[in-house]
Amino acid sequence: MTIDLNCDMGEGIGNDAAIMPFISSANIACGYHAGDAAIMQATVLLALQYGVSIGAHPSFPDRENFGRSHMTLTSKEIYDLTANQIHSLQTIAKAHGAILNHVKPHGALYNAAALSKDISGAIVSAIYDWDPHLILYGLANSEMIYAAKDKRLKFKQEVFADRTYLSDGTLTPRTQANALIESEQESINQVIQMIKTQTVTALDGTRVPIQADTICIHGDGPRAKEFALALHKHLKSEGIKITA
Repeated sequence: MTIDLNCDMGEGIGNDAAIMPFISSANIACGYHAGDAAIMQATVLLALQYGVSIGAHPSFPDRENFGRSHMTLTSKEIYDLTANQIHSLQTIAKAHGAILNHVKPHGALYNAAALSKDISGAIVSAIYDWDPHLILYGLANSEMIYAAKDKRLKFKQEVFADRTYLSDGTLTPRTQANALIESEQESINQVIQMIKTQTVTALDGTRVPIQADTICIHGDGPRAKEFALALHKHLKSEGIKITA
């Protein structure tokens, strides 16, 4: 049994070097919500050092709000911002002999794509036109799945270690109580359940079917490094191989 562990990187949080040894995929910010050319280069080199797959992490052009504010843009604008950010990271990766493996939208762009056929379609078209071999990482049970299928783009359904779920299979909005799982052990238990049973227990106790192709762990929590290490060790003890 195998699983991919991904983490958002190159965002200036300061935990990248500590977390990189315990993950298999890095989603690297491309300058629109965080990061710059120097940080992208440093993060690419760090990923190469640990054999971690490299992915672009495109966002709305919203550095002021860390890409977490929704922006109403046309499909063409979304296509262009996605393509431009992939290009920025790929140029740096290629200079160091690395290749891109995937693309994972960030923040408000990710949330919008999960709900909107037009937005997810624009993102998928940009990825496919740039490199049809790239994989889209997106929210499980979301619109992104169908957009990827339309273009025959590879898609990995992403689930979250430290977020709770509602009975319809969607993430509990951060604006609601209990959206985040604070307990390290509860997070680990949820990850193991999702991997082994392809279900997640919603806040109301419902067991919801969910496909876990890749697990997102967040690198900006106060104990992010400790959690990454603990999850890595627990997965290995369960005989689950961590690989992209």
